[in-house]
Amino acid sequence: MARIIRTKHKAIKTKFGEIEFITLAMKVKTVLNIYYVAVRGKDEEEGAIQRVLNKHRIKSIKDFVLAGNMFMNTFILNWTHSKSKPIYRNGLVSIPHRIAAAQVIDGQHRLAGLEEAVTENPDIGEQSILVSITIGLSTKNAAAIFLNINSEQKPVPRSLIYDLFGEVEDNLDHIINRANDIAVELNENEDSPYYGAIKYPGKPRGVGIIDLASVIGSLKKHLESGGIFAQRNLTKLQNQRTVILNYFTALKYYYDRDGIWNDKTKNPFLTSAGFYGAIEALANTFIPYCVQQKSFKISTFKKLLQLNQDSLLTREEVKQIEGRTRRKYIKEYLESNLLKSLPAQDDYEF
Repeated sequence: MARIIRTKHKAIKTKFGEIEFITLAMKVKTVLNIYYVAVRGKDEEEGAIQRVLNKHRIKSIKDFVLAGNMFMNTFILNWTHSKSKPIYRNGLVSIPHRIAAAQVIDGQHRLAGLEEAVTENPDIGEQSILVSITIGLSTKNAAAIFLNINSEQKPVPRSLIYDLFGEVEDNLDHIINRANDIAVELNENEDSPYYGAIKYPGKPRGVGIIDLASVIGSLKKHLESGGIFAQRNLTKLQNQRTVILNYFTALKYYYDRDGIWNDKTKNPFLTSAGFYGAIEALANTFIPYCVQQKSFKISTFKKLLQLNQDSLLTREEVKQIEGRTRRKYIKEYLESNLLKSLPAQDDYEF
C-alpha cells in the first residue's frame, strides 16, 4: 500500500454551535487536489448540497484571478474520507494528501475558477488561500452552513467601496453600482414606499412594477461627480439613499391619506414616468431647499410638498400625456406648492 503523504500547517480550531472547524492557509494546488463537489439531487452522500456550476460565473472568476487577484474570504470544506483524516494537535494540523477527500461546502465556483486559471498560469497554484475544514458533516449541518452564508448574510453594497477607499466618483461603474444599490434599498427595505415594486430582469410577470433600468436611468446623472448630490456634499451611499427614501416616504404620506399609494391604477408614481418626474423634482428643487434648511427629514419633505388632498395627481390625469412631457408634468406638479410659497417678484430687493 502506498504511503499517504501528510503536511503540517499552523491552524486554529474553533467551534460554531455544534460544528468544529480547523482553519488554516493552504496552497491553491493542494486544495484543488483534495476537494470535490457533491451536487444535491444528483449525489446521494451526506453533505451533498451544492448547485450545478454556472459556466459564465466560473469564467468571470478565472479572469479575475488571472488579472492578479486572489480571494481573502474562507473556503469551507467537509472532510469525508474515512480512512485518513486531518489530525489537529497544539496549534498544528496534519493534512493527508488524498485526491477528492473533502466536499466543498462554500466556494465551489471560486475553486472551479481557480482550477481553470491554474491551467493557464501554474504559478497561481503556489499561492495560498484560507480554508476551514470540518470533518464528517451531516447533510443537515452542511445545508445550515450553506444557507447561513448564502441567505442570511447580505453582501456589502458594491458602490460602498468608493466611500470607503475614495475611488474616483465619476467612474461609470461606480455610478451604475451606486444607482443599483439605491434601487435595492428601495425595493428590499420593508419601510420603503417602493418595497417589492421594482422589476428586475428575468423576474416573472407580475413581480415588480417599475423597471430597474428606469430607476437607474433616472438617478444616474444626479449621482455623477457634477450631479446634485455631489454639489451639495451628499456623496456617501447612506446619506443618498436616506434622502431618497425620506422624500418618497413624505410623498407616500399624502397618497396614503386617500388610500391610493398602493393602487397602481391611480397612483402615477407607480410608473416609470412618475418615478422619473419625482426624482427630477427632488434633484432640481427639493434638495436645494433642504440644504438651505439643513434638514432632509421626512417632516421637512412633508412641509415642502404640501400636497392638497382634494387635488392629488392621478394616473387618469396624465394617461393622455406622452413620454418626456409626462415626466415634466409630474415634476412640475410636485414643485407647484413650493413655488407658490416663493416671494412675488416685486417683493425682492435689488
